[in-house]
Amino acid sequence: MNSRNSYKKSERRYSMVQRVSFSLLAMILFIYGLIAVRNFLWPIAFGFLLSYLFFPVVNWLEKHSIPRILANFIAIVAGLGILVSLGLLAYSKITPVAGDFPHLAETGLRNLADSISRISEHFGFDKNETRALIKEQAGNLLASGGQYVQDIFNATTSTIVNFGLLPVYIFLFLYYRTKFAYFLMMIFGRQHREEVITILREISQVFGRYMAGVLAVVLILCIINSTGLLIIGLKYPIALGIISAIFNFIPYFGTLLGGMVPLLYALIGENDPAMAFRVVILFIIIQFIENNILTPNIVGGNVRVNPFFIITGLVAASIIWGIPGMLLIVPFLAITRIVFTHIDAMKPYAFLLGDQGTSRHSITINKIKGVFRKKRS
Repeated sequence: MNSRNSYKKSERRYSMVQRVSFSLLAMILFIYGLIAVRNFLWPIAFGFLLSYLFFPVVNWLEKHSIPRILANFIAIVAGLGILVSLGLLAYSKITPVAGDFPHLAETGLRNLADSISRISEHFGFDKNETRALIKEQAGNLLASGGQYVQDIFNATTSTIVNFGLLPVYIFLFLYYRTKFAYFLMMIFGRQHREEVITILREISQVFGRYMAGVLAVVLILCIINSTGLLIIGLKYPIALGIISAIFNFIPYFGTLLGGMVPLLYALIGENDPAMAFRVVILFIIIQFIENNILTPNIVGGNVRVNPFFIITGLVAASIIWGIPGMLLIVPFLAITRIVFTHIDAMKPYAFLLGDQGTSRHSITINKIKGVFRKKRS
């Protein structure tokens, strides 16, 4: 009897180890597949995401008796027109920086060489030799830059092709959206029809509001960044403000990454530590405004994914898909949370992924007001 029980236990243990091993193997193969075909997948993922942004317009046009093909065409052309107009406006403001780039590079290299040579002098190195070494290495880097330029050109060409396919993917997702919905209903069966429809509607609402909210936040930050840089007296405030605001498509890290652009310009381009300090203070204030006022009130709680999984997801997505992954991960985490919420066996994971359960520890305006009321009384 004991030998039989021990055999059953070892069999169960082996079965569990086998299931875990297969799960880990499937996860590794899935991640490898995402990396291997990322240049094929990320334009499709962007097309899927952006189709939700165009859906309200297309749906409104269809309700006014405009055929779906024509409605899709009108919405996409109008959206591209707005995007191109904003791009040309941004380009017109950024052009002065691009035209002055050779001078900025030369000035930055000279300032960097002077700074490093002054620091090295305190450690017993000859200042002139250090400056000459830095200039020599910079010259070697520029001389061997042909291959880098070619690689950048090839990558840029591939990126342009992928972005050129985006309108096609958006059009196809919008045109075949009913077919995709029926496909999901056929897979999950008639008994789950209402639940599938509910999930699709929730995803549509979350994506549309999230994308519109992020675009609004970026446009507002273009104004705030440019105004702040103009007030502190940094050169090219509008161009640097727009460039730094564009980074805010990446959640949490966007303002910090964007602030590095004017900071580096102040340090290397103008060699002005006092200006660099003002830039740091400015972007600390902007980070507070963006995290506590703009994003909560404009983007709101649509995504409802807790910051831990957003930050770890951003890091993992940057490793797997690079910048496109960082732009896509948050809405796709929101999809995962919505789907898990409607599956009984996955509801604990939806709770873990979501932002519920920590409201009593959060810092809100009402709680701050309450603290001041208690002090007054």
